[in-house]
Amino acid sequence: MSDAIKHECGISLIRLLKPLEFYKEKYGTAFYGVNKMYLMMEKQHNRGQDGAGFASIKLDMAAGERYMSRVRSIQQQPIQDIFAQINNRINSALQENPDYLDDVALQKRHIPYIGELLLGHVRYGTFGKNSIESVHPFIRQNNWMHRNLIVAGNFNMTNVHELFDNLVQLGQHPKEMADTVTVMEKIGHFLDDAVAKLYKQIKKEGHTKMEASPIIAERLNVGKILRRAAKNWDGGYAMAGLIGHGDAFVLRDPAGIRPTYYYKDDEIVVVASERPAIQTVFNVPYENVKELDPGHALLIKKDGTLTIKQILEPTERKACSFERIYFSRGSDKEIYQERKNLGKLIFPQILSAIDNNIKNTVFSYIPNTAETSFFGMVKEAQNYLNKKKEEQILAIGSKITSEQLHEILEVRPRIEKVAIKDAKLRTFITQDDSRDDLVAHVYDISYGSVEKGDNLVIIDDSIVRGTTLKKSILRILDRLSPKKIIVVSSAPQIRYPDCYGIDMAKLEDFIAFRAALSLHKDNDTMHKVEEIYHKCLEQTTSKDKDVINYVKEFYAPFTAEDISKKIGELLSPPDINSEVQIIYQTIENLHIACPKNLGDWYFTGNYPTPGGNRVVNRAFINFFEGKNQRAY
Repeated sequence: MSDAIKHECGISLIRLLKPLEFYKEKYGTAFYGVNKMYLMMEKQHNRGQDGAGFASIKLDMAAGERYMSRVRSIQQQPIQDIFAQINNRINSALQENPDYLDDVALQKRHIPYIGELLLGHVRYGTFGKNSIESVHPFIRQNNWMHRNLIVAGNFNMTNVHELFDNLVQLGQHPKEMADTVTVMEKIGHFLDDAVAKLYKQIKKEGHTKMEASPIIAERLNVGKILRRAAKNWDGGYAMAGLIGHGDAFVLRDPAGIRPTYYYKDDEIVVVASERPAIQTVFNVPYENVKELDPGHALLIKKDGTLTIKQILEPTERKACSFERIYFSRGSDKEIYQERKNLGKLIFPQILSAIDNNIKNTVFSYIPNTAETSFFGMVKEAQNYLNKKKEEQILAIGSKITSEQLHEILEVRPRIEKVAIKDAKLRTFITQDDSRDDLVAHVYDISYGSVEKGDNLVIIDDSIVRGTTLKKSILRILDRLSPKKIIVVSSAPQIRYPDCYGIDMAKLEDFIAFRAALSLHKDNDTMHKVEEIYHKCLEQTTSKDKDVINYVKEFYAPFTAEDISKKIGELLSPPDINSEVQIIYQTIENLHIACPKNLGDWYFTGNYPTPGGNRVVNRAFINFFEGKNQRAY
């Protein structure tokens, strides 16, 4: 996106199903799992640039031997940093102890990070400071192996205050009111409870304290623990966890908001936020990578047994459509086709905007992530031209001359790489009066790519805030002297905040919201805005199931075309010569393009959980009261 918004996090879990000696024999190294985790995290680097973390558990270690390791980083290249740290520790240990080189048992006993259970996380923070304490995985430590818990996730909870209060009522004292800490402590509470009950039961059966440990590991019902812990969660989540003795789990939210994929063979179980990461790293076909069903958990026992269990009752599937439009890598088979379809389906609106004049129109895209939808748009332009050519040739018939035929066939979509992003400028070091001038030079243009008087069509993934368009892109495109600049968003208008993992929390940040507000002012209907504010206020004490999204009424008086036209006016710099038009994808076409991922609350306001309605109303209250703060 030209206006970058933050992504969500990415998870990766690997369970080696064979002894480490197997991987040494077959792949030449007992660090096979660590190497694969590095690749898994790099293949999901697009999901997180703020930080990265890695944790591992070694199975069947003797008392007094370290069996858990963790490393985290918030450096500029966090994935490379943590694996550089891991490699340094490994290489130092091998250099100091050459006898470890060919002895896997000694490697496992003495070298950190090597293990059968591995959990990786790439973070893109949506809340709080970007400190090392905010980086997953989180560890809850205990002297009992079964009560050690490592958690990492891709999630946001809308009701963290309620969950925090529940923990306090249970007698706990969480160190902070953050959803990651709250979720981990919630799972940890019921883990402690389950272990204590099992221990008591095992003692009654006549087993000694020493004998109890492996029996607890065998009998521990992680599915039941998750069912109790997640009972009141409201949010989108893919939650992964490791338990000290060797059990592991991944839980997906009931609406399937956050993505989760897995693969299993006789050597490994692997889970990730994106399917292509698994396909590429383990060289497996598309159809062998499965999607974890909403409301279900993937459970791996210490003995390697894998089961899929329903933990929560699935609701209507509302998988995040922004995953398809922008966040996930476009190398996924389905996502690649969906993005092409987004470009294809918006072409009729483009054709209308250029008055069917393809001959005098240049097509391009910005930024690089919009390239796939650009391909779909251009292909549809070619299909349109082919049909027109066929009609022209048939109309002339056998009398057509070679010159006429050449002239007809010569018309094709004009494709150019018009805009180029130079670098991410360090605008923070400048004074405000010179900042805009620097921002205006974030993009450069290919001079000569557009002839004076041409139409210029630029397709983008989405137009969220419009800041970069107004301050940089439109100004620099105007230097090419096009007659008209048509900026096309392959996504619909973003009107509502997200509260499930994407950093879109404030209504006034959205250009669609500002355009609707401007229309209210133009139409002298600001009294309706105040009425919506009072309705939102009345909802603050309602139960979640009774909360209604009243912000929909803010947009209701206007058509999507009205708002798009006003957006074009707001984003057009006063000193440019070209006419500017903004075109957005329709909701209907979005659903046609992405039929399996119908989560569209940021476009429609149809939130998949009750907490979403509460968040959007709170966001409106904050806007009306002039409070520059998050709504959750």
